[in-house]
Amino acid sequence: MLGKLTKFLTHRLFLTIVMLLIQIVFIVYIVLKFEQNFIIIYFISLIIGILLVLRIINSEINPSYKIALIITILIIPVFGTLFYLILSNKNNRKLNKKLQDLNNDFEKYLPQDDNVIENIKKDNLDMYNQVNCLKNIGKFPIYNNTSVEYLKIGEDYYNKLIEELKKAEKYIFLEYFIIECGYMWDSILEILKEKVKQGVDVRIIYDDMGCIITLPNKYYKTLRKYGIKCCSFNKFIPILNFKLNSRDHRKIVVIDGLVGFTGGINLADEYINKKVRCGHWKDNGIMLKGEAVWSLAIIFLTTWNQINNEKTNYNVYKPNYEKMDEGYVQPYNDTPLDNEPIGQTVYLNLINKAKKSIYIMTPYLIIDNELETSLKNAAKSGIDVRIIVPGIPDKKTVNELTKAYYNNLIENGVKIYEYTDGFVHAKTFLVDNAAATVGTINLDYRSLYLHFECGVLMYKTNCLKDIENDFDETLKKCKQIKLSDTKIDFLRKLKRSILKLFAPLV
Repeated sequence: MLGKLTKFLTHRLFLTIVMLLIQIVFIVYIVLKFEQNFIIIYFISLIIGILLVLRIINSEINPSYKIALIITILIIPVFGTLFYLILSNKNNRKLNKKLQDLNNDFEKYLPQDDNVIENIKKDNLDMYNQVNCLKNIGKFPIYNNTSVEYLKIGEDYYNKLIEELKKAEKYIFLEYFIIECGYMWDSILEILKEKVKQGVDVRIIYDDMGCIITLPNKYYKTLRKYGIKCCSFNKFIPILNFKLNSRDHRKIVVIDGLVGFTGGINLADEYINKKVRCGHWKDNGIMLKGEAVWSLAIIFLTTWNQINNEKTNYNVYKPNYEKMDEGYVQPYNDTPLDNEPIGQTVYLNLINKAKKSIYIMTPYLIIDNELETSLKNAAKSGIDVRIIVPGIPDKKTVNELTKAYYNNLIENGVKIYEYTDGFVHAKTFLVDNAAATVGTINLDYRSLYLHFECGVLMYKTNCLKDIENDFDETLKKCKQIKLSDTKIDFLRKLKRSILKLFAPLV
């Protein structure tokens, strides 16, 4: 017991909390120290706050963010202003410069085959508009020489990943939000160490904040000792800085440029149900083989270069691809540093173009007015809209916020189901059983606006039937939420209303 306590007291999470508390106490001390001038300090802060409010009103950020930020700044000007500076990604010019360089790389190394996109235009104009929009704003092409295998649970994902990693001959790229020491990661690490000995170029990116309690401090140094090239994304420094919200939430594997993986699954034991956190963990992923893997490789390599300040001729990593015709596949990337919420755009376009059905799996349902209105309008027009959310939450406050959206959606015809066996972590849209997206993007503000994310849009791929079957099977383990289930007492309703007001800041 004493050993565990000692370990916690020396853990970087504990030290981080202590450092942040010290800084907050210092700020409070300064305010109290000059309490005789409190009114002056308050009004100066209020003037600065008003100027910030004017800036926020005229900015291009989401209206829900505007409301939450404005209220916070005007109610508590001193801390509200500080909070705005911490929250805003736009304040970091260095990151924005790197973003521009990254976009140039996308355009240079990801040319679009015009024949592919013209074939979609002839086949389905709505889908053409969707993929063309994504190509124009995100610079990502759509491919048809790619096979897709849907992996409906973490255990299937893990088994396929192990199988493909063992086949690697040239390089292995891994990029994850969370890596945790345990059965899953340890078994993968053994393969990676063996591959390094065989001359395979192994590179890993993990998010420093995502791994703050799952990996030892500076774990990248440990991996480098094995010959694995490794770096942490946006190293977390325990001070009030402007980059706290720029997290890498992606999950990407690229093997020799021929095989790629993405989806909701991190490299930790709960994702394959080796460790029980919230009942049964329902997640999913996809495995790509073929040309579309190249987009995932470019996403990884541009991020690697951004972190390490390197320049690379990416084409040396590009293999020759065989011809195949199994539908259309369009991987995409999202970044919080521009004014293009690509993940939300993909979701909105799928919802607004639906004709018959919209099936969604998401761990959180914390949406802005645009997404909420689109879902309600789709349901009111007669489209079968079904959303599967967790029955056992991983975060109680966030789950309470998710429930705050139930009443309005159900009243307008949206069907909501809770997965009674446990926690749903999948991020999947299936529309009309003809188009789908699987990736890392949750239906919450953090994923849609603050995180670095990725996903894969699919049209007429063979795996769409597997996605449909998985929805049907998962629904059998769900409880449909009725309007009567949303009736709560006044205090709980008040709590949800306040949470909903500040949802963009959660």
